[in-house]
Amino acid sequence: MPEGPELHLASRYINTVCAGLIFSGKVEKSEVSKNPEVLFESDAYLISATSRGKEIKLTLTPLKEEKNTLPGRGRDREGLSQNGLQQPMDLVFRFGMSGSFKLTSAAELPKHAHLRFYTKDSPHRALCFVDVRRFGRWEVHGTWQPDRGPCVMVEYEKFRENVLRNLSDKAFNKPICEALLNQKFFNGIGNYLRAEILYRLKIPPFEKARTVLEALQHRKQSPDLTLSKKVKLKQENPDLLELCHAVPMEVIHMGGMGYGPEPSDDAAAFEEWLQCYGVPGMRSLHDGNGRTIWFQGEPGPMAPKGKKSRKKRSWVNGDPEPPSPKVTKPVPKRSSKGSSGQEKVAKRSGRKKGKELVQGAENAKAHEARKPNTRSRRKASASQASLTNEAPAADRKRQASARRSTG
Repeated sequence: MPEGPELHLASRYINTVCAGLIFSGKVEKSEVSKNPEVLFESDAYLISATSRGKEIKLTLTPLKEEKNTLPGRGRDREGLSQNGLQQPMDLVFRFGMSGSFKLTSAAELPKHAHLRFYTKDSPHRALCFVDVRRFGRWEVHGTWQPDRGPCVMVEYEKFRENVLRNLSDKAFNKPICEALLNQKFFNGIGNYLRAEILYRLKIPPFEKARTVLEALQHRKQSPDLTLSKKVKLKQENPDLLELCHAVPMEVIHMGGMGYGPEPSDDAAAFEEWLQCYGVPGMRSLHDGNGRTIWFQGEPGPMAPKGKKSRKKRSWVNGDPEPPSPKVTKPVPKRSSKGSSGQEKVAKRSGRKKGKELVQGAENAKAHEARKPNTRSRRKASASQASLTNEAPAADRKRQASARRSTG
């Protein structure tokens, strides 16, 4: 899921690839997207972007004033001034699980490009909002959500003050791993960032958030230290709020994250950077929101009761092969009456055939047991034939002797 660094890199990507490009025409939405239509049209306009935490804002700026005088365009009054001029428009995006931006050829649009801005030059290109899982959202004439706090990356001082000033909030009654996902105070922190931050400080993820953060209110440096020594101490011993800024900035400085020249290289670099999240040997538990938190050591006093942590195993050369998962036969789902009737008939016919085969084998064995030997059957038939032949011969002898005596 894209977190603060990914949205910051997306805004930087948009500003880089759109520099010098002029866009034209209508903004096009895919038919399957449930997001609102973007009723913006201009013969020539520019696109720029900025990010704040887990939000990104696109600004569409017309290059010159245009009157909507052409008939049949069907342009809505939204986005137009009283004299019919197209006004600049802000679109605020939240990426959901898989959102991103890509500049591609208009002839080869990505499969899941749900919002498209076309260039004026030829061959045409398109800046696309791509979202495979369609959890991403955009808001027309949008503004930053008011319930989101200052950005941990670009508004660090305001972010730190907002947290320490509101430690009485009920959000800090929860475990620190859950509080870190609260965008009201930690705008930009997500699942992998919280795991990396807590791991570096060796803070149990299910320690109470207020307990962890209250100690920072009283943290003061000696006034006798020089500025360079203060900076060095902060770098060597950062606290949790400082890491909420420093760790995302590491990801930004690393670059890539799908916006580099080779996405495969981006993934490899990111995997190598991770120290805790999904790393073999680390433990994991589900927090109160059902999200998986990765950690090392003890989970902390507020860990879910009765749940054992899972440990990710690593398989290296020389180790036995990992056990193959048990394959269980899926329970057939009930489908339509026709298909279920066919399945029942097939099952009955299969059982019937099986019974017939068994019964046929048993009958064959019984018949074989009753069937006499072929040789003995031949002898019996021969003896019966000889008896039938001998009876007429004896009668003829008796008749001949009777005739001789009478003669």
